[in-house]
Parts: sequence; structure tokens; C-alpha cells
Amino acid sequence: MATCFITQPIHPDAVAYLNGAGVATRYASRATMEAATAEIGGAEAVITRDLGFDEAAIRAAPNLRLVACHGSGTNRIAVAAAAERGIWVTNAPNTNSRSVAELTMGLILAAARRIPVADRAVRDGQWDFRYAAGGIELAGKTLGLIGFGAIARHVAAMAGAGFGMRVVAWSPNVPDAVFAQAGVMRVDGVEALLRSADIVSLHRPAGAAGATPIDAAALALLKPGALLVNTSRGTAIDSVALVAALQAGTLAGAALDVLVREPPLAHDPVLSAPGLILTPHLGGATGEALRRTAMLCAQQVIDALAGRTPAHCVQPPGA
Repeated sequence: MATCFITQPIHPDAVAYLNGAGVATRYASRATMEAATAEIGGAEAVITRDLGFDEAAIRAAPNLRLVACHGSGTNRIAVAAAAERGIWVTNAPNTNSRSVAELTMGLILAAARRIPVADRAVRDGQWDFRYAAGGIELAGKTLGLIGFGAIARHVAAMAGAGFGMRVVAWSPNVPDAVFAQAGVMRVDGVEALLRSADIVSLHRPAGAAGATPIDAAALALLKPGALLVNTSRGTAIDSVALVAALQAGTLAGAALDVLVREPPLAHDPVLSAPGLILTPHLGGATGEALRRTAMLCAQQVIDALAGRTPAHCVQPPGA
């Protein structure tokens, strides 16, 4: 019986599905690369979440035939090393797009209405905070989306139809027809988007070409009172520049679901930056999205072990 090694917990329905198809499963004792490398053994397949699977782990797995990424980004998987060994690497695109988009809107609302600060004020007995909250309405504001993939398109629909926002977006490779169908204005460059938007939301995947990180120069282009939201990747924003802009008050607020280092160190300046809302990379962590993602991973494991080509191959073996 073939075995699938799982580095971090996945939805139990996917485990049951694998077992029902005759694939044994076992979990790593700890969610660390050291444990994965030591414990992979003779497993023919791996399902990994944000831990990834590095070159050392691949070398430690003589029978490995597939590494299935529980998500769309494979930047933490040694794809080239896997290809050299003839090992499939797959991902699970768009299974959590709706969940990430909904969190994005939640973060936009939280920043616009200063919800976390208001919560703390009530608990601290500061009921009069409501007179100084200084929140903004979303209706009529311009939302600028950097990237226009599946997540951003969900956000555009929610923000436009649901909140009456004007939505503009930049993407170097999405066809004009997609923008037209979504009713979203295409902006020619990131700088033009930053200058025009009241709220900017980042949606470019890891490794995407054509967009530099949001650094101090980019932040300086934003309108006074602008808000910035990032649910894409931690490296999309220069965190030092972001903290400086928040401290100076040139940026009214920001919300991040992703950081350069996860989890952050105890002394990381982002933890004490004013007006900054943080969540622990939970964009796709709804029950619905986790089940969809895990079930797609399980199906690709079953297909690969049966000699069929998995549906979402990042790089075919030997490529």
C-alpha cells in the first residue's frame, strides 16, 4: 500500500478519501522541516501546507513521486530539485480564493472603521471613543487592486456591487476582456494606481514578475489618509517603510494577513506600529476552503500514484 506523508493537519475528509482509495496516511510529529526530513521515509507522496518541502527533504525520500502543495503558492517547495528526480509538484489554485477575498473585505472594513481600536476602547472603559473614531465610509471611495487574479476579482465584485466603491486594478497579463467583464477600470501602471486610490489592496502571487515591492517611494505616492491591505505575500511590502509611514501619519492605516517572517519575532516593529491590523495568515483558513483545498490535494495524490497526470502540475517531472 502506498503512503502519503502529511506535514501539517489537513481536513479529515481528505484523509478519509485517501484511505478509502487505498492510500495510507501518516502525519509528521512536528510541523518543522527537520521533522519532515527525518520522518518522510519511504512515502510515495507528500501533502504540505505553508511548511513547504525543501531539497534536503526531497533527498531523504527515495520513493517520492509527488509533492502536493496545499495552496496555490509553491515558493517553499524545491520544485527544481523535484523535477530532477522526476517528482511531480502540484498546487491547488483557486480553492481558497473566495475565503481570501472575504477576509480582504473584512480587513478593509476593520481599517476603515478602526474596529480593533474601538474594541479595545470599549474594554478599557473608553465609551466616548465613538466621538473620536474618525472612520470613513467605503461608498464612493476608490479601491485600487494590484493584481487581478481570482481573489482580486472576487474583491472587486464585493467592493463594487456590495459597497458602492469605484474599483480600479493593475495587472500586466490579465486580458482586457476580463477587466471589461468585471466592470473594473484597468490602470496602466502601479504608480498611477497608488496616486488615485483611497484604499490599495495587494493581490500579486509570490514570484510574480512586473511589480516591485511597495517601498518608501511607493508609499509616498498614496493620498493622505489612504489605507493599505495585503493578503498576498509578506515580501510585497517593505515593512520598515510601512512602519515609518504609519508612525509619521502619512498612511492612515494598514492591515496585513502576511508578513516577511511568519510568525514575527517578539521585537518586530510591525507589532507596535500605530494603525496596523495583523492577522496570522488565515486568509484561506475557513472550513469550506480548507476542505476544498485538501480534497483537491488528495485527488492529485491518488491520480499520481495511479499513473495519471495530476490536474494542476507546477512543473512536470524532468522538465
